[in-house]
Amino acid sequence: MTDRPVLRTTARVVVLDPAGRVLLLGARLPDPSLPPGEVLFWYTPGGGVEDGETLHAAAVRELAEETGLDADPSALEGPVWLRRHVGPFGDQCYDTRETYFVLRDVVHEVVPGALTELELLADEPHRWWTTEELAAGTVGFVPQELPALLGQLATGPWTGPPRVVG
Repeated sequence: MTDRPVLRTTARVVVLDPAGRVLLLGARLPDPSLPPGEVLFWYTPGGGVEDGETLHAAAVRELAEETGLDADPSALEGPVWLRRHVGPFGDQCYDTRETYFVLRDVVHEVVPGALTELELLADEPHRWWTTEELAAGTVGFVPQELPALLGQLATGPWTGPPRVVG
């Protein structure tokens, strides 16, 4: 592993359906050199921002690639949360800076649009979660406090500054 982490800027989307359920993907790949196992944690769709791309554009591109959902960047609320995570993946350490947006009232059947080779290898499941299911979950979530954070989004459009989350 190299000594200096690679900076990775990402854009993520908290996708909510009309009933307030959230769409999450299940991370199954602890290392790209290992076969996928059980779900390690659940997280929101999203991924890396490409050169010259805005956070909003990256969020909707990643959403389309991972779930098949085409969204207009202007439909995204936020940013609502900011998160930093430093840690290894394979033989590389990453310093990941995540920006989260919200997309509400989505009715959609998930059919990935254009997965990367690594995403195909990971073969990640998806699931719509209720607030109660999140609270009772035995697997981790990213961000860790996701069940509590979703309650703050339930009251309507986000109007405040983004909140730093763990």
